Amino acid sequence: MTAALHAPDLPAGCAPVPEAYASLSTAEVSDALDKLGLPGSALGIAAVAGAARLLGRAFTVRYAPVDLEPGTVGDYIDDVPAGSVVVLDNGGRIDCTVWGGILTEVASRMGVAGTVVNGVCRDADAAAQFAYPIFSRGRFMRTGKDRVQVAEVNGAVSLGDVRVRPGDVLVGDADGVVVVPREREDEVLALALRTRESELRIIEGFRAGKRLQDARTEHGYHTLQRVQK
Repeated sequence: MTAALHAPDLPAGCAPVPEAYASLSTAEVSDALDKLGLPGSALGIAAVAGAARLLGRAFTVRYAPVDLEPGTVGDYIDDVPAGSVVVLDNGGRIDCTVWGGILTEVASRMGVAGTVVNGVCRDADAAAQFAYPIFSRGRFMRTGKDRVQVAEVNGAVSLGDVRVRPGDVLVGDADGVVVVPREREDEVLALALRTRESELRIIEGFRAGKRLQDARTEHGYHTLQRVQK
C-alpha cells in the first residue's frame, strides 16, 4: 500500500479559528451542534496527557494495517502548520501507538495546538513536560512501527462516529473533543454563544431568588438543544 501524500486542500492554519471559540466549552459547542442536527461529539476520545484544553483546525492522517511491503508511520509532522491540531485515525486500535515523545516535542516547538488520536498514544511524561495537549482513547507503550502505516495525509478521517476533514475546527477540554464542520463554524459559534447567554440568565434568575423551574421555563431551557425544524 502506498500512502497518498498530498498538500492540504484547505490551508488548515491560514484561516484563524474565530477567536470566540476560545471561550467555549465542549459542552456548549456540543449543544449547538445538537440544535443544528450536526454530528460532532467524539465518543471515547478524552484528554489523556498534557494540557486538557485544545483548539485549532484539523491536519489529518489516516493509518491502515501494514501490507506485504510495510510502509512507515510517517514523517508528516514537518508539514503541519502552526496552530493546527493533528488528527490521527488509527481505526480506534488500542494495541499500538502512533504518537509518542519525539512527535510531542517537535510539535510543541513548532507551535502545533495539540493532537487527537482515534487510538492510543505513549510517552505521557513528554506531554506533561511540554504542556502539550493529547486526546485519545488511552495510553499504551507498544509502537505502531511495522504494525500500521500511513495510508493518507489530509483526507477525511474518523474519530469514532465523527468524520473530520482538513480545516474542520476541533475543541477539546476535560469533557472530551467536539468537531465543527468548517462550513458551519460561524453558525455553530453564534448559536453556542446564544445558548450560553440563556443559561447564564437561568442561573442569575436562580441566584436572585427564582425557582429553578421558573427560570428554566422563562428562558426555554428544555428546548435549547432541540433540533431546529
